[in-house]
Amino acid sequence: MTRAPIKNGRVFTVDFLNELRAIELNRVIPRLRPGARILEIGAGTGRQALELRRRGFDVEAIEVADSRYVADRAFPITDYDGRHIPFADGSFDIVFSSNVLEHVPDLAQMHAELRRVLKPGGYCVHLMPTGAWRFWTSVTNFPTAFQKIAAAAGGLGGPAPSVGRRLLRIGAFPFHAVGLLLAPFFQTRHGERGTVVSELWSFRPRWWRRTFARHGFEVVRDEPLGLIYTGNFFLGRWLTFADRDRWAKRLGSACHLYEVRPGPTAGDR
Repeated sequence: MTRAPIKNGRVFTVDFLNELRAIELNRVIPRLRPGARILEIGAGTGRQALELRRRGFDVEAIEVADSRYVADRAFPITDYDGRHIPFADGSFDIVFSSNVLEHVPDLAQMHAELRRVLKPGGYCVHLMPTGAWRFWTSVTNFPTAFQKIAAAAGGLGGPAPSVGRRLLRIGAFPFHAVGLLLAPFFQTRHGERGTVVSELWSFRPRWWRRTFARHGFEVVRDEPLGLIYTGNFFLGRWLTFADRDRWAKRLGSACHLYEVRPGPTAGDR
């Protein structure tokens, strides 16, 4: 088992994120019609779109131009404005998203666009973080703060351009450490609605089922994907994926799958 490097006091790495998403995608594949034409919205690095294409799907991917993953793209992704999908009506059999809808400010607009680009008989598969993910992300922000302090302190051992600059770095470190310790008490929400506390409710499957129904979609299937992880990826690769799967049965899956189809009426309001 390899261990993720800690860079700038963080456990998060794009490679580790890609590994998590690859495992989740393997659990999504059985829900996708073989050979379907798929649109991935909020494609991030494009790794999932790349894997879908490798498995024989006809894939297009879109993402906002200022995505934090622009430099890590591994697939030809079309930039868009986050509101208007740049494809014609009835273009896709399936729309797929992974941890995207919670970041969409105008869900009515997005769902109307999804309905528009779906072919007759088409459907959507959405993956979203859960209330368990929100809870454990908040809780582990505290031990993660100490992990970041240890990483930052270790960084003082590297080469410095001058003695004066090195002394400045050492002098500034206590203030940096205090900031890291206080940060968990001032957590911000992950998505576009509510607060850190209200996300414990709004990330629950019940909230999303009601939201899909309100915007004209019927939930055909929803289920936890397994794996437990947090927004700060606490423990990183120190905890194996098999362990994360086992722990999810007790502590809650970090991600939930929703398969939804347009209902008989638009229902947007």
